[in-house]
Amino acid sequence: MSLTGVVQLFVGKPVHPVGADGRMALSDHLRELRARILKCAFAIAIAFVVALFFFDQIFDVINDPYQQAREELGAERTMATTSGVAGGFILYLKLCSLAAIVGTSPIWLYQIWAFILPGLHSNEKKWSAIFAVIAGPLFLGGIALGYLTLPKGLELLIGFTQSDLTNLVEFNDYLTFFTRTLLAFGIAFEIPVFVVMLNLAGVVSGKALGAYRPWIIVGTFVFAAVATPSGDPFTMSFMAIPMVVLFGISEVIARLNDRRRSDKGPNAGLSPDELSEIDP
Repeated sequence: MSLTGVVQLFVGKPVHPVGADGRMALSDHLRELRARILKCAFAIAIAFVVALFFFDQIFDVINDPYQQAREELGAERTMATTSGVAGGFILYLKLCSLAAIVGTSPIWLYQIWAFILPGLHSNEKKWSAIFAVIAGPLFLGGIALGYLTLPKGLELLIGFTQSDLTNLVEFNDYLTFFTRTLLAFGIAFEIPVFVVMLNLAGVVSGKALGAYRPWIIVGTFVFAAVATPSGDPFTMSFMAIPMVVLFGISEVIARLNDRRRSDKGPNAGLSPDELSEIDP
């Protein structure tokens, strides 16, 4: 492979010149996509190797919510197990892979954003940067809240086991439950961000959000009841109440944005009794 090909592969710069209209050819986009995918794969592979040396710490973090629920219920009520000859080895690989993907999320999210960015207009680039700054902490905040409420949900679900039975929890199933719960909380906290994006795109107005506010609140609690695996009021409220607050903030932002648009419009400053100019 030539030096130009190596640069293209690992740096992601297009080999062919950009056209007069400022656009790259489809082949250049595909080469850039390949380069960014390779960067993400390389970063995840390195993080996976590093995670192998910290398996015990990663296992303790994921296992801690289950152990908290186990202590509340009594150690004899439930027990975690792994099945199969290679069960422990598969669990080893799964935990390290999960840690590598989560740990390198800033890298592969940036690669996705950097691939999309050249196709955006200047104002779209500005808004995308703002949303990237806001969406990341909100997603992490949702995951943190899900992690804090997970022991209570586990305690409620395992508590349905009859007193003369022992609940055997297959750890791979618990890992799936753990991942889905945290993702549900993280994605739920992103919904208000998408509401603001729809308002900026002119799809939803702040007035419409205010008119449907009661239904939005009811829908939020229904969504939280379905999204939380345990379904108990405690865990549901921990997801729904912050979402309602975030929806309220998004409505305020939408109303302010609508007011800004009206002030900049061609009929700004006219009283209700004045005629607006109509373009022929």
